[in-house]
Amino acid sequence: MTLPITFLHLTDLHISAPERGDETLNGDTLAALDAAIDRIAGMDFPPAFVAISGDLTHRGDPESYRLLAGRLERIAAPKVLALGNHDARGPFRAEILGQEGEAPFVHDGVIGGVHVIVLDTMVPGRIGGALDAAQFAHLAAALDAQAGLPKIVVMHHPPAVDPDSDLIWHSLNPADTARLAEMIRGRVAGILCGHVHVPRVSHWHGVPVVVGNGLHDLIDPLTREGMRIMDATGFGLCTLRESGLTVEFVQLPHAGREVTRLSAETVRGFR
Repeated sequence: MTLPITFLHLTDLHISAPERGDETLNGDTLAALDAAIDRIAGMDFPPAFVAISGDLTHRGDPESYRLLAGRLERIAAPKVLALGNHDARGPFRAEILGQEGEAPFVHDGVIGGVHVIVLDTMVPGRIGGALDAAQFAHLAAALDAQAGLPKIVVMHHPPAVDPDSDLIWHSLNPADTARLAEMIRGRVAGILCGHVHVPRVSHWHGVPVVVGNGLHDLIDPLTREGMRIMDATGFGLCTLRESGLTVEFVQLPHAGREVTRLSAETVRGFR
């Protein structure tokens, strides 16, 4: 393994086939993905891989996964995919992997000198995330494997770094967050997440938790009463060095306009 190693982090693509005419989208997510792919193709240094941390589609329908599959072919680097609460395991497996089944999409492997571990935090029918016993067992085995290589965990829902928040729906549930913390302390170089649509890095039990902006919209972090949703999108440029993980946030062209606002009451009603 030779450091530094550079890779990309995309999240929350929310792709929806145009024929769906989905009015719940806050922007043209297909155009945002195309813009991101163009930026990636124009890089003057190739990334080791591209990690995409869930909400690949907006409705989890086969047509949108087929559309996504075609776009992913334009990215030359290896792709690492995770699932989010907007995804559906069956259509994802059928259209992206050519497989059948509804099992959680959990896997790991070495890419470009990095041991990448993917967990599936999706809970069908719910916004918040969880991990089952089998996934924790897979994580334990993966953490013990590939000694000497840096490890990156990719999962859609971030751990609940702020357990006192009344908006706990947006994270991994508290019990699984606590268990994950015990397992990863000092053992992984970073955790890549999405879901909350706010670019942020938290230093959590000695591990950087990186949440990407995503390619759907941006939730304004300066607004705390409800949600102010903006049209900004972007992705992360990640570099692993001897000193640790660095992330630079790449912004895609946008108008900076407010798309909509949700009241605090509406937000607290999400499940």
